Amino acid sequence: MTRAKAAAGARVAGIAYRVELADLHAHLFHVTLTIANPAAQQHVQLPAWIPGSYLVREFAKNLQNLRARQSGRPVSTQQLTKARWLLDCTADAPLELQYEVYAFDNSVRTAWLDATRGFFNGTSLFLMVEGQQEQPHTVDLLACAAMPHWKVATGLPAVRVDKQGFGRYAADHYDMLADCPVELGDFWVGSFEACGVPHRFVVAGAPPSFDGAQLLKDTQAICEEEIRFWHGKHYKKQSNLRKQDGGQAAIPFQSYLFVLNAVHDGYGGLEHRNSTVLICNRKDLPRLVRTTLVPTTHKQPEGYTTLLGLISHEYFHTWNVKRLRPAEFARYDYTQENYTELLWFFEGFTSYYDDLLLRRAKLIDNALYLKLLSKTINQVQQTPGRLVQTVAQASFDAWVKYYRQDENTANATVSYYTKGSLVALCLDLTLRREGKTTLDDVMRALWTRCAGGPMAQDDLLAVLQSLTGRSYAKDLDRWVHSTKDLPLAELLEAHGLLVNREPDQIAQQLGLRVKESGGLFIQQVLRDGAAEKAGFAAGDEWIAVEAEKESGPWRMQALDDLNLYTAKAKKISATVARDKRLMTLSLTMPKPSQSIRLSVRDAVAANRWLNGHGS
Repeated sequence: MTRAKAAAGARVAGIAYRVELADLHAHLFHVTLTIANPAAQQHVQLPAWIPGSYLVREFAKNLQNLRARQSGRPVSTQQLTKARWLLDCTADAPLELQYEVYAFDNSVRTAWLDATRGFFNGTSLFLMVEGQQEQPHTVDLLACAAMPHWKVATGLPAVRVDKQGFGRYAADHYDMLADCPVELGDFWVGSFEACGVPHRFVVAGAPPSFDGAQLLKDTQAICEEEIRFWHGKHYKKQSNLRKQDGGQAAIPFQSYLFVLNAVHDGYGGLEHRNSTVLICNRKDLPRLVRTTLVPTTHKQPEGYTTLLGLISHEYFHTWNVKRLRPAEFARYDYTQENYTELLWFFEGFTSYYDDLLLRRAKLIDNALYLKLLSKTINQVQQTPGRLVQTVAQASFDAWVKYYRQDENTANATVSYYTKGSLVALCLDLTLRREGKTTLDDVMRALWTRCAGGPMAQDDLLAVLQSLTGRSYAKDLDRWVHSTKDLPLAELLEAHGLLVNREPDQIAQQLGLRVKESGGLFIQQVLRDGAAEKAGFAAGDEWIAVEAEKESGPWRMQALDDLNLYTAKAKKISATVARDKRLMTLSLTMPKPSQSIRLSVRDAVAANRWLNGHGS
């Protein structure tokens, strides 16, 4: 929407919100909603979930003190469900609602407000006016007198704002309003252009060592690599592309905003139509070179690569899930679960490309990329749930399994992120081996076929048939709709890699996932592992171990202590505390298991794939 259209829309908007930072210390936003032309007996409702995060989060739990007035008189409100209200109004005059939203979730999904920072998603703050979701909406963001240095960052089109960004914004409809989060505070701001399109990056919570120039440089490289992935390797400028093809393949946004919240401990991201919100550990930000100490080799934190992968992932979603999306998501139902079996494609294929495009952008080398890929393969292979649940079922069950993980998750389910990325790998390497096309070409052909909109698995199969001349239905049935293991080793070796085997970590060999913090605590017991057979349970504290034929037990603080105190014993006694009761378990040591480590055997063949060259 252009600025002129936004201004025109603002004049006729029938739905108008005013957001005030009511109480920073009580973490309360105050929202005023004005409905210019309400229906008689108007219904309003707050979303129960936010697209991109597939869990009913019950945002209405944070809404309080709802009240309404019309023509200067109070209007009765009746709560009908957990998130829906009936307003006893007439249809002859504007209706005003006022309410507060408690905001104290420092994640990318909801809302936050304190004396250091403000943030919200529209799904947390803005009641939907039933029957008028397609009408133009405006939002007035009011500055806080107590925080005169605060600024605003959002992907919403500005209508009339001051130099710090406070003022009026417009949205064509509720979906657009809900999909443009708002950041408030005294954040760092940087900008760059990618293929002629302006991008902004704001960072909250950055320490003095933060190297903003490095972050901008690397993010620009990611954005340009991904724009060219979707729109052609010779893509230079948005304006040039529009002249070439009438705009059919133009970048689907006029500007883009990255919002990053740097915290002591956190990680995640959530994609939006022309922005993304990220959270990372503060220590993983790129750092300036120290000049006051003895010079040393300057290396960025190891976690910085993880952050770049997150940036790559969320930016790729701008095409693959925000536009090209499951047919079931053609229109969101914000009131309940929206089911699809296709998250293995939209999240999994995005996960395949996030690190691969870092490699193509020359931000990581072959060795690091293969280390990351090896980690993904091992995560899937070491998950017993892969033999229980298909990746299509995992997509459908995201609402109750992936986002509600517990001690049995690894035994009952598989991640549509990790296994989905390996399905993409298998498909790409199979296409390249057959020599007719690549997954890159398939993704672009899907974008064209579906006009950057809703798609089904049949669309993927049709594109594969068109580009290769054969059906891939049986391949997808095996990889996506069955629990059979993927043909990874065969395909990787056919593209110049060595699949090396090396001993697993001791936790994996025992079938345990543990926490070592002031003691050794069992978090998960993997199906059919040695620990399960011995009787270990999630929640146990492993206190001591005694080797066969030894004189006494040894105190356990970490799993590595097992080798120290038991040497080559084939059977040991483990003392655990369960619900404060001491128990002795007999543990038979398992045969060593192995994990995968990838390396390059044929650099020419490997680089043909890693560099994104044709088959």
